[in-house]
Amino acid sequence: MVTDGRVAAEAGLPVETQVVATAEGLGQLGALAFERRAIVEICGTPLSLAEVAVKLRLHLNVVRVLAGDLRAGRLLAVHVPRSGTSSDIDVLRRVIDGLRAIPTSVGSRDAD
Repeated sequence: MVTDGRVAAEAGLPVETQVVATAEGLGQLGALAFERRAIVEICGTPLSLAEVAVKLRLHLNVVRVLAGDLRAGRLLAVHVPRSGTSSDIDVLRRVIDGLRAIPTSVGSRDAD
């Protein structure tokens, strides 16, 4: 099971949280399960959790749980913006665009 039945990350990572692969994470790609490997692979440059969810076509809460696991294993570095610092309009636009692109119907992930 992808998240071992968990539906929320322990730390409650906000949607605008930026994640980037660590050297250790990139070095362990072959040992990671499919979804975890995909997250580390696309995070060669910092991405928000919303962007990761859209790019991988995964539910945001699944990405939050997996990012928390990868952070705990030191495979992802995580930057959680402090309250009030996430007002940068470009970041907000990217997050909104990412959220709009998330499929809303149950079977839409497999529609392609």
